[in-house]
Amino acid sequence: MTEPTRDENYRGVFDTALGYGNRPAVIVVDFVKAYTTPGAPFFGQGVVDAVQHSIPLLEAARVAKVPVLYTQVVYHPSGADGGLFFKKVPSLKLFVKGEPLGEIDSHITPQPQDFIITKQYPSCFFGTSLGSTLKSLDIDTIVLIGCSTSGCVRATAVDGIQYGYRVIVPRECSGDRHDGPHDAALFDINAKYGDVVLKAEVVGWFNKLAS
Repeated sequence: MTEPTRDENYRGVFDTALGYGNRPAVIVVDFVKAYTTPGAPFFGQGVVDAVQHSIPLLEAARVAKVPVLYTQVVYHPSGADGGLFFKKVPSLKLFVKGEPLGEIDSHITPQPQDFIITKQYPSCFFGTSLGSTLKSLDIDTIVLIGCSTSGCVRATAVDGIQYGYRVIVPRECSGDRHDGPHDAALFDINAKYGDVVLKAEVVGWFNKLAS
């Protein structure tokens, strides 16, 4: 008996689209210099490309007055607030407070009206003010862009649906250090936790909201 392909295995079980709600916010997940600086331990060309793709999406969001929230990993010098995660991934020391590679990439510098939320673990929701901030803004849909796709983006997508948000991931605006984990994570998110769509679709949605 021939084993079904991945798509055949998931068809009819994990292929429902949730679509868009009425009140979106963009969450920019950890687009920091550690991922976009050649030679840095976390560098990935896929992240550099995702940053560039995100520029017009963020512009469209701001024209439509869609809230934009950035996340940034910041640790105490001791690393104690990172717990076992900090021990599991020693290179996280690059995100100790004051380290230059922990700064947000200058191509997508936050604007005065944007929010910046610091975190210590993969999910942007875990131990942060993100959930309460989204609630206060009456958000029902989160558009996730950032890195890495297989790490913090995926973890946030999982928590996003668990907290009752529609999750949208513009494919070109999420990046990772390798295509394998990146593609697998996007497939998994689209199957179970949200909708992975083309950037142009999200920009078009924002343009409609603006008009």
